[in-house]
Amino acid sequence: MEYKRSRELFERARLSLAGGTSSSSRILKTGTQPHPLYMESGSGAHIRDVDGNTYVDFLISYGSAVLGHASPLLTDALSSVLSSGTMFGTCNVPEVELAERICQSVPCADLVRYANSGSEAVQGAVRAARGFTGRSVVVKFEGHYHGWTDTLAVSAKSTEAEVGPYHAPTALPHSAGIPQGVLDDVVVCPWNDAEVLRSILDTNRGRVAAVICEPIVANNACTMPLPGYLDTLRRECTERGIVLIFDEVCTGFRTGVGGAQTLFGVVPDLAVYSKALGGGLPISAFAGRQEIMEQVGDNQIKHGGTYNGSPLCSTAALVTLNHLADPTVCRRIDEAGQRIMEAILKASRDNRIPCIVQGVGAMFQVVFRPEGSPTRNYRDLFSADLARYERFRHELLLRGIHINSYGLACWFVSAALDDDDTERTCAAVDEAIAALCS
Repeated sequence: MEYKRSRELFERARLSLAGGTSSSSRILKTGTQPHPLYMESGSGAHIRDVDGNTYVDFLISYGSAVLGHASPLLTDALSSVLSSGTMFGTCNVPEVELAERICQSVPCADLVRYANSGSEAVQGAVRAARGFTGRSVVVKFEGHYHGWTDTLAVSAKSTEAEVGPYHAPTALPHSAGIPQGVLDDVVVCPWNDAEVLRSILDTNRGRVAAVICEPIVANNACTMPLPGYLDTLRRECTERGIVLIFDEVCTGFRTGVGGAQTLFGVVPDLAVYSKALGGGLPISAFAGRQEIMEQVGDNQIKHGGTYNGSPLCSTAALVTLNHLADPTVCRRIDEAGQRIMEAILKASRDNRIPCIVQGVGAMFQVVFRPEGSPTRNYRDLFSADLARYERFRHELLLRGIHINSYGLACWFVSAALDDDDTERTCAAVDEAIAALCS
């Protein structure tokens, strides 16, 4: 494949954009090429770059374009909004209809508030938990990602040399510019270990406002919760008067209409949504128990935003959720993903390459590790062969399959993926894994 125009655009962008990109997650390379890809169009499950290369897309805007690119469902619905006014900074009808749909779909949602990104919604949920409990400490888990803002940009990508003791992990800033005061209010815990969780909560008794987690650790290899672990979180938080927050930015509405809460049968006090919620437009939400959210509603706990719940984004979200409410849609997404997961596992076994594919059909990740066993927590990922994953991604890209460049982030499956796309992907997987042996 040729990437001449992408290379030229990156050189041009570096003169006006910091790092040549508008997001740190896009500072990456294309296979052996030291620049990102530039996309010019998308349709359904496919995208096309500026050099004319086409791909079956499993990044789908980091999971946001759940209906596929340029979905007619969205373009038809949004055309009237574009012509009548995209936002007014006032209350509007679509935001009410969307909130009603979220409350119907999400077990924990008595009341809803909107924001514009997952990071913002996490910040709103954490403030709500702190305001409700009158406490300041938040417990989060190693390797769980909750956005780039200071509030919880802690211990998401720590190295093996940095993590500290297993039973008392070191709270590490995700970036320069995060003050020590932020770290002082965040306690880090290993994932999937009930005994250590109880010990940490006991040590911080009376100080913890919230425990927050990604129910499926989407940003670090789709590590799944062990059976019963989310129930333990729920029970411990209830007994100690701690607000349990599910970060469903990735799982929400993608793993089924009720998200991880329905998938695992555990109801948190608050939950955070974005990505699939808007179908590709910028909207997020936090939702939860009435007694917590009422304090946001009566302005005891401040929350605002000029763009929150705009008619354009609320309409996009309402159309998306109404479509995903059809059980055949989510089932089709899951079945396509399961076929691809099975193809990867079969190809790795046939070529004797240790590998695990974990997650669910709608979102999963491939981890090359010597044990070939599922990961239990973040520290298990230190044995992952990221160089092999990078080569696997490059081989897929050469065959027209586009996945996340980061070796531990997940594949997302869109509702637009058809049988031909799935077969093409499985065939590319066979060839790509075989190429790893050469």
